[in-house]
Amino acid sequence: MREQDVKIGIAGTGRMGTAIALRLLDKGHQVTVWNRTRDKTVSAARAGAAVAASPAALARTSDKVISFLTNAPAMQAVYSGPDGLLSVDLRAKLLIDMSTVRGGEHRALERKVQARGGLFLECPVSGTVQPARDGKLVGFAGGTIDAFAKALPLLLQLCRRAELIGPVGAGASMKLAANLLLTAFWQALAEACGLMRAVPMAPEKLIDLFADTNIGAGMLKTRGALVVAALKGEPAGAASFDIDFMRKDLREMLQEAAALGMSLPVAARTLDCFDEAASVGAGKIDATQYPAWWLARTRQAERA
Repeated sequence: MREQDVKIGIAGTGRMGTAIALRLLDKGHQVTVWNRTRDKTVSAARAGAAVAASPAALARTSDKVISFLTNAPAMQAVYSGPDGLLSVDLRAKLLIDMSTVRGGEHRALERKVQARGGLFLECPVSGTVQPARDGKLVGFAGGTIDAFAKALPLLLQLCRRAELIGPVGAGASMKLAANLLLTAFWQALAEACGLMRAVPMAPEKLIDLFADTNIGAGMLKTRGALVVAALKGEPAGAASFDIDFMRKDLREMLQEAAALGMSLPVAARTLDCFDEAASVGAGKIDATQYPAWWLARTRQAERA
């Protein structure tokens, strides 16, 4: 069977799930989608995806199912709830969960999928909406060699790099570790902009110089223009990775660290800063807007 003949199901069509569905449709796949709120399936449906009435219906009509869900409770509801993915015979089916959760959640889910006869792979990804549309995500897989081998042709249509980190749980740990670097970067960038606020330098030049450093190169080469636009007060587009999502991931990191008997002082302080932003209504702003928000907050504090 050609990879394009494999029937793909997508459970969860938020920003990332929709981007993945559109990418796979562009690659010629038969795609069926499901989302708890049906209006979020509209973009994929307009592009040619079928819409399933329930997760169970999605599983029945798909050879491989990708789930991309907000958090562990959402994942449990979609898999184990009434008409969930686990309510059907999963023999000969592969389920891939891309949600950012702790490894223990995925290990428990693997056992449940195996009990229904299916193969399970975790593969949380690094990257936002545009990399998903372009097939340039980085996938952190956890599972058996067999599950990874069966998932790899599909993953390589979504990811510029997909690595088997280890057994289920290892991919989740890798994603949380990577997101610690990411979330700390956005807080550090905001503070770095703050240090420069008394220097008469255009935002374009400031961010361009940061992008030419070792620490800033990867992120600011691709997203620096959005940071500049926010610093100049220009209207923002749709968020691709907002403060509330970063807060959720930071809480997951801190819980995982506590289970390992260690502390994450940078993560804890970053969460405090993001919690402050959320408390005054900035939870839905994109990470690229956060430095501008931080500068405005600093100026307000100085005037108070």
